[in-house]
Amino acid sequence: MTQTFNVAVVGATGAVGEAMLRTLAERRFPIRELYVLASERSAGEKVDFGARRLTVQDLATFDPAGVQIALFSAGGGVSKEYAPKFAAAGAVVIDNSSAFRYDGDVPLVVAEVNPAAARQRPRGIIANPNCSTMQMLVALAPIHREAGIERINVATYQSVSGTGKRALEELGRQTAAMLSFQEAKPEVYPVQIAFNVIPHGGDFLENGYTTEEMKLVWETRKILGDESIQVNATVVRVPVFYGHSEAVHIETREKITAERARELLAAAPGVEVVDGRVPGGYPTPVTHASGRDPVFVGRIREDISHPRGLALWVVADNIRKGAALNAVQLAELVIGE
Repeated sequence: MTQTFNVAVVGATGAVGEAMLRTLAERRFPIRELYVLASERSAGEKVDFGARRLTVQDLATFDPAGVQIALFSAGGGVSKEYAPKFAAAGAVVIDNSSAFRYDGDVPLVVAEVNPAAARQRPRGIIANPNCSTMQMLVALAPIHREAGIERINVATYQSVSGTGKRALEELGRQTAAMLSFQEAKPEVYPVQIAFNVIPHGGDFLENGYTTEEMKLVWETRKILGDESIQVNATVVRVPVFYGHSEAVHIETREKITAERARELLAAAPGVEVVDGRVPGGYPTPVTHASGRDPVFVGRIREDISHPRGLALWVVADNIRKGAALNAVQLAELVIGE
């Protein structure tokens, strides 16, 4: 008889929470009891889980005793307050916020890159990386294992879904307004996002970079276990609903050809190579990534400005693979133990 588990999804009414529920259902995760939790404001709402409709419970009054797996996607503040309570009650917490990512005693795990790290969780918490870091490292890990990466220069083109439901609504509202020759008023973003690009994500730091950019630095080093890797990042928000794209330029310790990189990527778990050198022979958020699991890689070529350089174009659904799918994959690793 298949063993089943009591699972809680915290932040079940958000974009990522809803995607977690879809992913759990699609992957037939062995669930005995499923608890969908959110703030008091959302308590009583209904959410979909496969063919079922579940009632959202208030996180603040919920008793976590008996929960074995808890998937958190409700923001850093909520995670800091409640994740330790769930872990103390016996659950393994998989947290999608940045609350624990940089703690030395909390593993930061990408299922296809460093799965063994998930076993070392003295606090009962596993951290899910930032979506941009995650898709980049699914693509870069096989190259790093073969040739070693010295430096990564990355520009991200991030969809508005990474900011949340209000940002999705803002892009839709502004687009409709502009097509009706009306003013597009920004509320979520500091400037108009419709028909625009914004070179800003997160909060600005003293070094001139933003927190979203520095996440790519810190998380890359922790996940790959190599503090010597140099990372330079520019984060750009673009008027796309779902799917992040990245222009990635790397310098390796040993020379690796574009053809060899293509072979490694074609064999890598979670990667799909789309690299035809013809118009449309490359992945985009809309045509490939949206609603799908893989990390798509194209435009693979040797950098003509560096003897050990490679350039790649990396695209993935930031809500699907960048958050929900990886969290469920980590839960599968846990129950597989």
